[in-house]
Amino acid sequence: MSSLIASSSEQPRVNLLGLTLAQMEAFFENLGEKKFRAQQVLKWIHHQGETDIAAMTNLGKALREKLLQIAEVRPPEIVSQHDSTDGTRKWAIRVEGGGLVESVLIPDGNRATLCVSSQVGCSLDCSFCSTGKQGFQRDLSAAEIIGQVWLAIKSYDAFQSGNGRIVTNVVMMGMGEPLLNFDNVVSAMNLMMEDLAYGISKRRVTLSTSGVVPALDKLAQVSEVSLAISLHAPNDALRSELVPINRKYPIAMLLESASRYIDAQSDKKRVVTIEYTLIAGVNDQPDQARELAQLLRDFPCKINLIPFNPFDQSDYRRPSGNAVSRFWQVLVDAGYIVTVRTTRGDDIDAACGQLVGQVVDRTGRSERYRNASALSASEVR
Repeated sequence: MSSLIASSSEQPRVNLLGLTLAQMEAFFENLGEKKFRAQQVLKWIHHQGETDIAAMTNLGKALREKLLQIAEVRPPEIVSQHDSTDGTRKWAIRVEGGGLVESVLIPDGNRATLCVSSQVGCSLDCSFCSTGKQGFQRDLSAAEIIGQVWLAIKSYDAFQSGNGRIVTNVVMMGMGEPLLNFDNVVSAMNLMMEDLAYGISKRRVTLSTSGVVPALDKLAQVSEVSLAISLHAPNDALRSELVPINRKYPIAMLLESASRYIDAQSDKKRVVTIEYTLIAGVNDQPDQARELAQLLRDFPCKINLIPFNPFDQSDYRRPSGNAVSRFWQVLVDAGYIVTVRTTRGDDIDAACGQLVGQVVDRTGRSERYRNASALSASEVR
């Protein structure tokens, strides 16, 4: 941590936005300050939405002047915002280096779920996901991840109104594979759950993974967030076509790791959400539903069915309503709790798997950006 306080002439100023409580305490101790300064600054940033260190008036003047030389509070930049007729709001966000990611907020009654990105692009190249067609650029920093939460609240003027908890649920289901950006994602999720920051329940912060088994085993040692598995197929042969990482970590290995994660939690009533994108003629047949029911028979889970949302670079088709209903019925008859993801924000290209847009930057250069998913807030309680 001592390296974080090097002078601005040696390295960029420390972005306090992404520091957890423990990291912030270490930062101030290395400055020769009391640890309680960390709590004060966290509240300024995440409760008040303050980015001006000079305005943090319960810090002494000398400390503020010192911080201005070595630190900053710098959220990423909103490039565009689009509002759906159903209340969904989508942002294109520029991060350091010029890359673009998207976040989507889906309101549902007294809940609002924010879908957050963890990487610029994605290396996993799942065949039904638009993000994988972009390729991988880089990991997001913890500040860029938690900054999406900060920006969402700021866009509703919720810091000023005292309604900072407008974001009630967060899902790491946006651009990228969260477990491939392990440390930064864990730090950001800790801030989401930190009472001095956003105070979101561990049951309302969900990490979705395509199946990076070693990282999932590691996550069980450091986190208690809710878990979602992007499964999308009832057997290894089909899943390896849809989700290539399955060739390295097949279904049995993934489910065993997920079971270990649940077993490690203090709350023994936890279940895993199984995400299953239904693609017409590929994985939406009743026989495949029966195979899925058999596969998961000893696995504590609920199943979220996601009708495929078409995008330009895919020949896959959305299943018919009857096909979705038949698949759903087989699983319900087998005793599973099954939801069908509601399409939200499709008029602004914010539906699951459909977040593909085009923006023009300040130089007039056209840029493509993509994201992986958004979900109905009713699915995360």
